[in-house]
Amino acid sequence: MLIGVALQVGLGLLVARPGGAQETVPAGAAVLREGRFEVIHFPGETRFAQAVLAAAVARDSFPGLPRLTDPVRIQLAPDERTFREWVGAGAPDWGGAFAFPAERLIVMQGRNAAAAVGDPMATLRHELAHLALAEVLRGQVPRWFDEGYASYAAGEWGREEVLATSVGLIWRGIPTLAGLDSGFYAGSGRAERTYALAHRAVAELASLDRERGLTLFFDYWRREGSFERALRSAYGMTSADFERHWRARVRRQYGALALAADLSVLSVFLVFLLGPLWWQRRQRLRDRLERMRQADAAQEERERMSALAALLGEGAPDAPDPPHAPAPPRGPD
Repeated sequence: MLIGVALQVGLGLLVARPGGAQETVPAGAAVLREGRFEVIHFPGETRFAQAVLAAAVARDSFPGLPRLTDPVRIQLAPDERTFREWVGAGAPDWGGAFAFPAERLIVMQGRNAAAAVGDPMATLRHELAHLALAEVLRGQVPRWFDEGYASYAAGEWGREEVLATSVGLIWRGIPTLAGLDSGFYAGSGRAERTYALAHRAVAELASLDRERGLTLFFDYWRREGSFERALRSAYGMTSADFERHWRARVRRQYGALALAADLSVLSVFLVFLLGPLWWQRRQRLRDRLERMRQADAAQEERERMSALAALLGEGAPDAPDPPHAPAPPRGPD
């Protein structure tokens, strides 16, 4: 992740920390050195620092770029507070490491970093790719390409899984390449989707030349100092052509999957919204059926008693005889 106080220069970014470079080793820290790398660490971090140094030395080459020579310092922060002091107040709180190309510096959280930060060696590779790109191209890099290349060089293919389940891909559509830049400064959810789109863009660019990948493209870019001219020379397309190609590929590869995820989310929403109404309707129907059952049972009971009475010869109770009129008095014979 490339962050800090940024000054816009052409298409790229010059990044520096508040307060400028810190060339001295912090008090109480130790230094490990090998090749062009040095790792600054505090007591208790020695084994982790050794692993970080070994990883940096073992993979000191990057796709399409020539051999690198600039010295690199990696500072391991012993705790969260120190990490925040070193990277400055402008850094997002979800970042686990930051690169400062102007100082050839990477600041990382130490071995006690939260699990959410991810694999520290993959993070290291990502940040080293930022420095490598800055060394070769000297600050002429669009932000989306810088982040996309760092992700591509670090092999972060898992980022693209975000696109397969991205509801935002349906609601907001696919942004332009230039429009990706603002997404890196947004909340973690949108930033994650933006990193995935930038990764996909650089991977798509590399796939245009199956034999040389990005090598010829970087050669032209380094010589001519222009992303646009390098794109035309290496791949025979303009940036507008590539952007249409990339957006069409993303839409074709991930649009249907994102739509399916969107429909799944909508289905769950409808279940929670309409579920209570369905339950009330079902309960009213059950009550109605129960009343009908009770009425039928009562009717059957009356009919049964009537049939039993008829079988036993018991009719309905006789009506009382009408009252007799008194006999007229008899006269004399």
